Amino acid sequence: MTARLSPRLAAVVDALPLTSASRVLEVGCGPGAASRAVAQRLETGFVLAIDRSAAAIAQARAGSKAEIASGRMGVRCVAVESFVLEPGEPGFDIVFAVRVGALDGRHPAAGRRARGRLLAALAPGGRVFIDGGDPLRELFLDS
Repeated sequence: MTARLSPRLAAVVDALPLTSASRVLEVGCGPGAASRAVAQRLETGFVLAIDRSAAAIAQARAGSKAEIASGRMGVRCVAVESFVLEPGEPGFDIVFAVRVGALDGRHPAAGRRARGRLLAALAPGGRVFIDGGDPLRELFLDS
């Protein structure tokens, strides 16, 4: 189990198919606890934590100084339905989200936009996971 995480978030992080070199995108990172836990498992990989809330991103940045300084974590204030890779930024091997309405069906219009943005941000063979399984379920964007 990952330190300083709720049991629920620890189970989510434990369920991700991480490798030490994974490029990971967390959608709706809140204060960044899960992204920090992912960053701590990476050696050459990287996790980008995004959230639409500037306050959440400020908390994530403040609480993740060591992970950001190591180069294994970054944060960005953006809604998933507006997310685009920056020029030259490689795609992501794993995307995960917990309680994100645009991905779990609570906000269908935003979900349609979000799916297209995530599909464009995935590396070949990249996978998307959301809560609602045991503890995660895979979301297939092209179906």
